[in-house]
Amino acid sequence: MAKKSSSAEKRHRKSEERRLRNKSAKSAVRTSVKKFVALAQKKDPETEAALKDMIKKIDTAAGKGIISKNAAARKKSRMQRFYNVMKTAQ
Repeated sequence: MAKKSSSAEKRHRKSEERRLRNKSAKSAVRTSVKKFVALAQKKDPETEAALKDMIKKIDTAAGKGIISKNAAARKKSRMQRFYNVMKTAQ
């Protein structure tokens, strides 16, 4: 087996660290969206707090470049619209 250069080994190590960090952030966004939707469908009073938490996680991921700014805006817009529909349906 050929020997890798030390810079290639470090590049591989760092890319693996970034991949895991990005995966964790994306997972946190998806989890917060699921939590928000579940609370909204149950008409739970903590829905607004879950919405704010979800928006914060989406903005954090977008700020770090994990998801694009347009994807973040689209997700926030859809969830805000969903929240408004559920709120008026009560």
